[in-house]
Formats: sequence, structure tokens, C-alpha cells
Amino acid sequence: MTSNSITDVPGIRVGQAERIGDGWLSGATVVLAPPGGAVGGVDVRGGGPGTRETDLLDPRNLVELVHAVVLSGGSALGLASVDGVAQRLLHDGVGFPMGGPGEVVPIVPAAVLFDLGRGGTFANHPDAALGAAAYDAASTDVREGTVGAGTGARVGGLKGGIGSASVRLEDGTTIGVLVAVNAVGSAVDPRTGELYAERHCVPGDLPPLRRPTEDDLVAARAAAAADPSLVKPPFATTIGVIATDATLTKAQCAKVSGVGHDGLARAINPVHTMFDGDTLFTLATGAREPVDVFAFQDLLTAAGDCVTRAVGRAVLAAESAGGMRSYREAFPSALI
Repeated sequence: MTSNSITDVPGIRVGQAERIGDGWLSGATVVLAPPGGAVGGVDVRGGGPGTRETDLLDPRNLVELVHAVVLSGGSALGLASVDGVAQRLLHDGVGFPMGGPGEVVPIVPAAVLFDLGRGGTFANHPDAALGAAAYDAASTDVREGTVGAGTGARVGGLKGGIGSASVRLEDGTTIGVLVAVNAVGSAVDPRTGELYAERHCVPGDLPPLRRPTEDDLVAARAAAAADPSLVKPPFATTIGVIATDATLTKAQCAKVSGVGHDGLARAINPVHTMFDGDTLFTLATGAREPVDVFAFQDLLTAAGDCVTRAVGRAVLAAESAGGMRSYREAFPSALI
């Protein structure tokens, strides 16, 4: 029995916290590795990234294992949320060993997306307290939609959010993905109103859908034309984590992240713009035997597919907020 989420990878947990109302529309998401850590990799493709500890994940550098990855709203200010997660890990004795008991340095790479001002007050952003709250909420249950780092997200002219998906390969390897979809580009084909990701999804990913009516398309185009925030591209960024129970090197993890971006390109257009900081991390827990090159290629293909599916699930799960309409609200005729 699977949950079709990143926590189908044994040992992976997800925690999320958000603030909504009174000028707030933002949040943070933490993906926790098993206590011993996981081999990590990253690939940054957007022109405006906001990140922490990505250089550490370079295969040429020393540290092999990471203990958590934080995805946060708040642009560069939201990197403050990482401190709350790192302090919780330190308290729990989880980190890179530096000496005696409890003398550890938690390794917590992170990426942020731009959602400042979407709740009303520009300066409101996730802080260490919100990061700690996300850590405290960690479990194998993954909330999707307008939650965590996806709370203030938008994609094109619609509401974005958190989405997750997973697959188990024939050899038993599990791959799971979690993304916070917040892009300058659109997840919707403007000619038809259909999600770009829909054709790549598998049964159970999405509710039954059909092509929206022409009336819905006309109304959506009119709403987009009247939206002042779409006159010039807003700052954005889609960020996420790919996890697997395979045994991979740091270089292989980086390759998985790179192919994961192919999955973004199938679901969002345009993608990797100068106004996005699109970043994907990969965590490999090493619970299974190392893979040969053919099995690794199967893993790469599955990872890219899971990213596409997770984007579709995020857009369908999102609820309208902050004046941003959800796909469900904009295209009600698409729902069967």
C-alpha cells in the first residue's frame, strides 16, 4: 500500500507549517532524511536562485550525507527558517559528527521561493520558529496544495502549491518526489485549458478531468488580461526534493536532480526563466544495493516522470488564496 508521496521511500518524513491571514501567506516544508542521513545532490537551473549549502553537495567536496532539506517561502529572507530545523536536529543529536556525544553539525541544504507580499505584508516571511514548527510536524503523511512552502505559491496566473508523487520500479526501488510549484510559467495549456502534466500522470494521480469548456477558457483569458501582476513576469521559483532508497553517489544524485528538471519542463512553460530559481535536490537513503547503469537509467526516467506528476498534483490540490484563483476555480468545467 503506497501513499503516492515522497514518504513512500522508507525513512523519509515530511513536516510543514504555514501562516495564513493578518498579512501572512507563506510557509516552510522540511524533508527529513533517516537519522543517519542520506547522500545528497542538487541541480539549480533557474536564473534567480535562493539557496543554502548547495556547494557542499558538489561531488568534489567532503561531506557525503545530509540530514534534512528545507523548502521555504519568503525569498532570501525565508532562509531564516532553516535555522529552526538545524537547531532541532542539533538538539536531537543528528548531524555530521565532530567529536563527542552531541557534538554534531546538522547538514541542511535549502532553497526558497518568492512569495513576498502575497498575504498583504511584504516583510512577512518564514523564520526559525516556523522552521522548527515544520520539523515538529514531521510524519509520513504529506499534505498537498496550499500548505508549507506552497502556501503563497502561484503558477502563471493561478494558485500553486505543494505536490507529491511516487513510483516503485520492478526491481523494488522506490522513488518519491515533493515539489513546491511557484513558477513564472504556466502549468496550463492556453489553447485548451488542460494541465500540461495531465497526459503524463498515472491512474490515481488526479481526479477525473475533461477539457474545459470554451466559456471557462474565455473567462480565464479575460481574468489573466486584467491581472496587473501579469503585465511583467513576477518573481517566482519552483523547488523540490527527489528521494530514493537506492544506493547512489553524490554525482549520481546530482544527475537525478538534473533529469528531474526535465520533468519540470514537461509540466511548466516557460521554465527555468531568469525570474525563477528552480532548484531540485536528491536524497538517496542507501537502503538498497548499488545499481548498475541500466537500472540507474530506469531510476532517472522514473524520477523525471514523478516530478511531472507531482506538479500536476500540486496544481489540482491548490486552493484559492491571496487573490490567486485555483485551477478548480478557474476551470470548474474540467472536473467531472
